[in-house]
Amino acid sequence: MDSTPRAPRDALAELLNPAQMARADALAATLGAAGAALMEAAGRAVARAVVARIEPCRTLVLCGPGNNGGDGYVTARLLAQRGWPVAVAALAVPRPGSDAAAAARAWRGPIVPFNASEAARAALVIDAVFGAGLARDVAPEIAAVLAAARRRIAIDMPSGIDGATGAIRGAAAQAIATITFFRRKPGHLLLPGRMVCGETILADIGLPAAVLATIRPATFANSPALWSLPTRAPDGHKYRSGDVTILGGATMTGAARLAAAAARRAGAGLVTIAAAPGAGAIYRAGAPGTIVSDEPVSALLADSRRQVWVCGPGLGAADAAAALPVLLAARRAVVADADAFTACAGRPDALMGAAVLTPHAAEFARVFGPPGVDRLEAVRAAAARTGAVVVLKGPDSIVAAPDGRAAINENAPPWLATAGTGDVLSGIVAALLAQGMPAWEAACAAVWWHGAAASRAGEGMVAEDLPRALAGARPGALMEAPSGAR
Repeated sequence: MDSTPRAPRDALAELLNPAQMARADALAATLGAAGAALMEAAGRAVARAVVARIEPCRTLVLCGPGNNGGDGYVTARLLAQRGWPVAVAALAVPRPGSDAAAAARAWRGPIVPFNASEAARAALVIDAVFGAGLARDVAPEIAAVLAAARRRIAIDMPSGIDGATGAIRGAAAQAIATITFFRRKPGHLLLPGRMVCGETILADIGLPAAVLATIRPATFANSPALWSLPTRAPDGHKYRSGDVTILGGATMTGAARLAAAAARRAGAGLVTIAAAPGAGAIYRAGAPGTIVSDEPVSALLADSRRQVWVCGPGLGAADAAAALPVLLAARRAVVADADAFTACAGRPDALMGAAVLTPHAAEFARVFGPPGVDRLEAVRAAAARTGAVVVLKGPDSIVAAPDGRAAINENAPPWLATAGTGDVLSGIVAALLAQGMPAWEAACAAVWWHGAAASRAGEGMVAEDLPRALAGARPGALMEAPSGAR
């Protein structure tokens, strides 16, 4: 029996790549959900979303030859029935006998040439050309038609965005809104796709959720639907809330102090900075409330309570290279960050045994090589290779577990991109590990909480503001809808 942990069923949390979505459509037919009925429901959902956002205007629906185009024909018919002035431009005719062909036959309104002039004349263009399953670059002449539109609403995915990776295939025109169905795709959350989609609306079209028992999604949008933060028992005390030890470098002392402040605010009962020789006084002056130790790592490891360690922030590559193997050999739960990746450049196997790795893009490339277009699968591969949970930090951070689960984060505001915030994240991850959260859940929760705290701190925040914002950003204290989706 497969014992892989599964996230709770949640329509906004679960993500399906285009191949999985195609399988869901195929399975739906075996459960009594006919393709034609689903197409009708999809067109109805798009028409409803358009009417809710835009006043009636001259509208052009650009239809491709597949099911995405079929959804477009239905949308055109339903808008025309509401009195909208609608025309259709077909890139190519649907395959005979297909549901899209039936939808095209039901369209009785005007059909105009598929060209830039017609797109420019319309006040609204509905993009039903390719959808999420695009497997090739958009041809320049098609891209020119889409680019000529003044306003665009996309069905499923703006044409030119790869639904699996969020990458732009050739070209993609900005949409003001994207309506997708049943489950979102990774490309709705991953950049640059997420920015091109505009507002993303998830519509229920009657496709039975029972198909997911066969598909078994392993990719999720990161949110509290995937995890719960630890809570303290009424009779709890600091020794039951976990012990975090952070290696502190001799020169860049602010990094370890930020990690320590975050670990304390995130609930760790005891936080210690293991100071580099000669640096203890600096840490004692600059990290009030945090234990500072001058003992060597070997002596601190003799304390069995010290199960969670942070290795890398401000440590220096040489010291990280010396300390990391010792911690891993002692079978401690290690959060590796920053200089730990410089120390392991080109040697991903040196990180085997760590609990969580938190590289940004350049650090990831330093160890594993460039992630390429498909960052989601690159992070999964890094997790499988090292046996660690890997967090590829960025505006769309990806958290992957060795068992194949992955989550994409969508709540990080742009002002989170400032020096020191990664150190704060490593401290939050460590605190949650110390309180007993499994590594993937701890990393997912830390990344989301980190983003929520940045939103609470507001534009203009610096890294020092983040630990203080954590309490008010804790789920339950701050209820946020996922950005970009409804």
